[in-house]
Amino acid sequence: MISYVTLGSNDRVKSKAFYDAVLAPLGLTAGYADDEMVGYGPTGGEAQLWVMRPYNQLDATSGNGVTLGLAASSRAQVDAAHAAALANGGRDEGRPGLREIYGPNVYVGYFRDPDGNKLSVMCKAPA
Repeated sequence: MISYVTLGSNDRVKSKAFYDAVLAPLGLTAGYADDEMVGYGPTGGEAQLWVMRPYNQLDATSGNGVTLGLAASSRAQVDAAHAAALANGGRDEGRPGLREIYGPNVYVGYFRDPDGNKLSVMCKAPA
């Protein structure tokens, strides 16, 4: 259903370092990068997450109520991505753990990137 997602950034270099570290545990890499934007996807695959300065050249801002949820295949990947976010300038928005309100095996961690965009990394597989 979703073709791609774009997140605004006021500092593409800082954002690239952040997302390189956060997305590596999920097997996602920067397949495209220039002075304006960086695109992430599976190695050798199509970029589906873009981090860039807004086209209108105004400051990037985070959306109130917007969360980008990223899929993980294991709880260890959730833990690693969340830890990488905090180690690279992100802010904790909910430590990794079971969120049984969403289902019996929903394990998720929440964080914000350096520009304030909210993300989650979620695994639905049993432990």
